[in-house]
Amino acid sequence: MLRKTRFVCISDTHGYTPSEAGFKLPAGDVLIHAGDLTNKGSLAEVRRTMDWISKTNFEVKIIVAGNHDVTLDPGFYAKHGQEFHGSQLEDPSQCLEAVTSAAPSVIYLQHQAAVINMTRKDGPNTTFKVFGSPYSQFRVNWAFGYNNGKDATALWGQIPPDTDIIVTHTPPKSHCDQKPTGRKVGCDALRQELSRIRPPLAICGHVHEGRGYERVFWPRQMSLSRTLIESDSSGAITQGVLPPPGSKKQALVDLTGKRGERLDNDGFSSLTSHSQLKLDPANMALMSPSSFGSAANVALDLQYNPNKNNNRAPVLSADTQAYNDGDWCDGKTLQTLRKETCIVNAAIVATSWPHQGGKRFNAPIVVDLELPVRQGDRAATCSGDLDLT
Repeated sequence: MLRKTRFVCISDTHGYTPSEAGFKLPAGDVLIHAGDLTNKGSLAEVRRTMDWISKTNFEVKIIVAGNHDVTLDPGFYAKHGQEFHGSQLEDPSQCLEAVTSAAPSVIYLQHQAAVINMTRKDGPNTTFKVFGSPYSQFRVNWAFGYNNGKDATALWGQIPPDTDIIVTHTPPKSHCDQKPTGRKVGCDALRQELSRIRPPLAICGHVHEGRGYERVFWPRQMSLSRTLIESDSSGAITQGVLPPPGSKKQALVDLTGKRGERLDNDGFSSLTSHSQLKLDPANMALMSPSSFGSAANVALDLQYNPNKNNNRAPVLSADTQAYNDGDWCDGKTLQTLRKETCIVNAAIVATSWPHQGGKRFNAPIVVDLELPVRQGDRAATCSGDLDLT
């Protein structure tokens, strides 16, 4: 059984509150913020942003950081903090705590996955698996950066293949990533991984002028091997149409079929088994039982370190039905059912530095998506300590 779940998507607020940026948050079930919570990552900025986010009435608020949130990347800040804050350095641990302790409904993902079970009595009571990551390609000194090539392939190869919703700060290459010059600056490795995973929904930001959405209908046949992905990654693209700037109409993307064509994607993570997975309640992220020993960690140990050898994605034990390189959990089933992905760039700040003509702002993008309803004992098994009330 499927039921509509409403996602309100924003990104790149850069320290602005809704009233300052001239927008109102529509009602919904889940709020997604795809990074750049702040402009320079000060503790005051972080607290201010998390204050208004935590006060919203969404059952779940899913958040990732972005390249401007420099204090949320402690390793980067230790090397480059003075470039942003001079001698008045911030304490990254305090900034991180301001995010993670803002409200029980806030789920802060640091290149991690989580299974979300909606439990509010007046909510949709649906379930989905989300992956969130703050990383973006940068050739200059910004937080959460990585190099293209092998680093990027290893980084995005860590996304669990049965993920339903992928939240990244960076956009994928050639999707909602075009600068005013016409240059497309998204990540090619992320695009390739999306073409393999084919999630129903992918949310991003980072490229302010790329705000909007696209529906990508993937080729019928898909290679499960990363070595063959390059020739299989293109798909038919339908450019979405949103109300023009300044319009009072809601920027609604309906994927349920009520107002437009229904999304052709029924390969939900609930088709695979989560029964072997355990939740770390402190981080609200999935972990495999074997990860507490010597095996790779599904979530917490997935945090990418560009200084280490990352030639392979993590290899997980077979009983978790997770994946090895070229060996997907229920891969054939998901490939058959996952035919289309909606990609959304939800940037709120509409212009980039130096903001010629002044800063302009966008409205949030609302996405209606049908998701599986939680059912009986199976939902309870999946939820662990992550059921939110």
